[in-house]
Amino acid sequence: MIAAGITAAAAIFAFIGGVAFFAIWAERKVSGRIQDRLGPTRVGPFGLLQSLADGVKLLSKEDHAPTGADVFLFRFAPYLAFCASFCGFLALPFGNGIVAQELNVAAFFMLAVLSSEVFGVVIAGYASASKWSLFGGVREAAQVVSYEVPRAMCVVVPICVAGSLNLNVIGRQQTGFFWDWHVFHDPFTLGAFIIFFITATASCKRAPFDLAEAESELVAGFHTEYSGFRWSIFFLAEYGAMFAVSGLATMLFLGGWHTGFLPFEPSEQFGFWLGNLLNFAVFAGKCTGLMLVMIWMRWSLPRLRIDQVMMTCLQYFLPISCVLLVGVCLWLLLVPPQVAVIVRYVLAIGTLSAMAVTLGSVFIKAPPMSAPAGQLPGVWAGRQTPFGIKK
Repeated sequence: MIAAGITAAAAIFAFIGGVAFFAIWAERKVSGRIQDRLGPTRVGPFGLLQSLADGVKLLSKEDHAPTGADVFLFRFAPYLAFCASFCGFLALPFGNGIVAQELNVAAFFMLAVLSSEVFGVVIAGYASASKWSLFGGVREAAQVVSYEVPRAMCVVVPICVAGSLNLNVIGRQQTGFFWDWHVFHDPFTLGAFIIFFITATASCKRAPFDLAEAESELVAGFHTEYSGFRWSIFFLAEYGAMFAVSGLATMLFLGGWHTGFLPFEPSEQFGFWLGNLLNFAVFAGKCTGLMLVMIWMRWSLPRLRIDQVMMTCLQYFLPISCVLLVGVCLWLLLVPPQVAVIVRYVLAIGTLSAMAVTLGSVFIKAPPMSAPAGQLPGVWAGRQTPFGIKK
């Protein structure tokens, strides 16, 4: 048992490290593409080894604590934050029965341990002997405690549909085609998925909710005084938490490890190992897609003020999540099965069609913006360039 536990812990740690390795590279590539840049290109093919170079740089930096800091808490805080995201992977299934520890209350276990990351952030801010770090930690505490309420209520919505808190059971219930996923069960589960994903983004301190850092006003927030290896641990915890909440969203709403195009469980038809290899690839692909959406949001939306962040949660997300929870309960009690099936098909096919149109529009290039010399293009066609500047 001890050997199995050590092996599982090492595998999870290696997986989180791999997730952070590629997520940091993807973040730079996506941000570069959005800002019309190339991103990393020099270190390794396509810049893939840029994260490795950054890791070597951080390990070589001096690791120090500022004067006046609580040294023990200052050094302990990053590891506490990382342990929170690490423990979330213990109950997260990567396939049919591929889980470190199967729990009957796995959904709420993940919510509980992932929320405890805020303790590391608050302790880091308190122990740094810096008012800016303290402000960032206190902001994170207020934000996470507030957003936990609508996030937990959105988790209850698919749990009411599934009738279980066991993520393995919830995953097996969604075997079949994509319209069997819980996100398409009814309009309330679709809304719950959207609210859950937004609140989960806030819990990961991702923009536009990254008020714990807010570099433009708090220097670097709660980790201002950190450098070197311990600074990297905070980012390892952040990217690990991003994958963990994406995995929870995938298990609860997006069919878990199922492709959505096979009417059977792959591990039962293709064998345990081959089937679960496919399951793992599908599950990791879905989680990666959700992480890319988080990255996309960060580089597309402006940062909110702290009052806007709290108002969005308390005035909008909280009442919306209450309505969704009551609505799914009434749906299960009052809507006839025949009507529910029709609605499921309409939601699934309509959502898939909307996604196809959106992705198709990406490949449709706009006509070139051209105009005669000395004139402006586009909606300003016919107007002269300012100050007589020639094109």
